[in-house]
Order: sequence, then C-alpha cells, then structure tokens
Amino acid sequence: MSSPEPGGANAHAPTLLDVARRSIEHGLRAGAPLPVDPATFAPALREPRATFITLQRNGRLRGCVGSLQARLPLVADVAQSAFAAAFRDTRFAPLGPAEADGLEIHISILSPLEPLVVASEAELLATLRPGVDGLVLCEGALRGTFLPAVWERLPDARQFVEELKRKAGLQGDYWSPTLELQRYTVESIS
Repeated sequence: MSSPEPGGANAHAPTLLDVARRSIEHGLRAGAPLPVDPATFAPALREPRATFITLQRNGRLRGCVGSLQARLPLVADVAQSAFAAAFRDTRFAPLGPAEADGLEIHISILSPLEPLVVASEAELLATLRPGVDGLVLCEGALRGTFLPAVWERLPDARQFVEELKRKAGLQGDYWSPTLELQRYTVESIS
C-alpha cells in the first residue's frame, strides 16, 4: 500500500473517518448518505478521488463498496461509499442499529487506474506488485476488482488473479486477448 502523500488525504484521516461514521449513522436514521458540502472542507478533501470503504465487525467483513473512477470530491465519495458499504452491499443484509457499535471502518483512496497491456497471464503475473497493486479485470460485461489489501489473504500472484477471475464470473484458468486489466494503488486510512 502506498505511503501517505505530504498534505494528502492521510493528513485528514480523522475527518474522513468521522464523515464515514456519520454517513453510516445518518443512514440508520434517514435511509440516505450524509449530505456533505465539499466547500466546507479542506482543499485536499475537495479534489475528485475514488474510494472504497471496507467495514468489519469482530474481525469479519461486513461490507465493502466503492468506486473505481474519481467522479465526486473525496469527502463526498467517502460519505457515499460508507453508506453503500453499510446498506447496499448485496452480500449482506443492510446494517442494523445494533451492529453500528464496534464497526471498524477502513478507507481506501484509489490512485487513477493504469491500463496493463500484457500478452499473457505469465506476463501479467510478472508485472503485478504483490501487496501494492489493486487490480481491475473486465471481460465484456463481467468485471471485478481486488483492493491491494486482498494480497494479505492471497499473497501468491497466480492465486490472486485466479480468485479475481472467479469473482468477476470467469473460470480461474480463463485467458483471452480481449481481457482488460487495470491496476491502481491506494492510500489506506483506518
């Protein structure tokens, strides 16, 4: 995972974590993300950035939702992604009030996507930087991504790629010249 940029988002970690938590609390009360006015936040928080919010409870995944393309100011994207992770991750029932206590929030702020042009899976495996790269894989309408944090669970590049293919709805041994691959790094805030 990337190191903090001087004056970057990590310098505003407490603010971003507070916005994420308040957005989840607002969602419990109002059924919608916390409305934020980016103009009231520091300039670094007004820059368009893509984020993923990962929620854990008792050390187990409770939701993970985000965006791959920077479309909103960072602080607004955090509010939207936190709400979506708590209430719209289709793998879980919407978060209930009793679950809000003890909820761990992890924010991943994505770098711009970098296309990977590789001729084979072997070349892809040699290009990937374990523990550093997040990966987006697309084949037609099928799409999946793994954040760099997934390397902790899948440290072998071959296994990382195979599991991502399965997540996208493909066979683990699938390869095609039409496969689209992009990598990114993240700034992590917990």
